[in-house]
Amino acid sequence: MPYDEILLDAEERMEKSVHFLQEEYKKVRGGRASSGLVENIKVDYYGSPTPLKQIAAIGVPESRLIVIRPFDPAALAAIEKGILKSDIGITPNSDGKMIRLTVPPLGEDRRKQLVAQTKKMAEEARIAIRNERRDALRHAEKEEKDGEMSEDDLERFKKDIQELTDEYTGNVEKLQEAKGAELMEV
Repeated sequence: MPYDEILLDAEERMEKSVHFLQEEYKKVRGGRASSGLVENIKVDYYGSPTPLKQIAAIGVPESRLIVIRPFDPAALAAIEKGILKSDIGITPNSDGKMIRLTVPPLGEDRRKQLVAQTKKMAEEARIAIRNERRDALRHAEKEEKDGEMSEDDLERFKKDIQELTDEYTGNVEKLQEAKGAELMEV
C-alpha cells in the first residue's frame, strides 16, 4: 500500500473517531433542550425498533422544550414508551397529537458528573486516534521493511502521521471544551 493510501486511511479512521465523539456528545443531556437528545431513541414501530427521527418531526421551540410530532398519530403511544424506556430521565407529556418534553435544569453536582463523563469520552476518542497512528506506523514500517517504501519516505510518513494525530486530538479537545462549557452553563 503506497504512502498516500496509508495516510489517507489513517485520516479517515481518525475522522470517524471524532465523528463518533460528536454523536455521543449529542446524547449527553445538558441544561438546554436539543433534538440530538431524543432523535436516536429506538421506538417499537410496528414490531421493529426504529429511530425516533424516522417516524416523527422533532423541534426545539424554546431552550427547555422539545416537541415531537409523529408522522403517524397511531405511533404516539409507542413513542411515549420508547422515551420512558430510554435513559434520558425526562417524562413525556402528550396531548394526543404531539409529545412535549420539558428539559429540567441540571443541578451543579450533576453538571460536574456530566463534565467528567465527557472528559472520559474524549480520552477514549484520543486513545482511538493514537491507536490509528500506531497501526499506520506499523503498516508503513512493514512497507519499508518489504522494500515498498524508502527510509526517507518512512521518516516523512512518521512526521505526517504525527501532524494528523495532533490535528485530530486537537479537534477532540475543542469538542470536549465546548461540551464542558455547555454543561456548566446555568
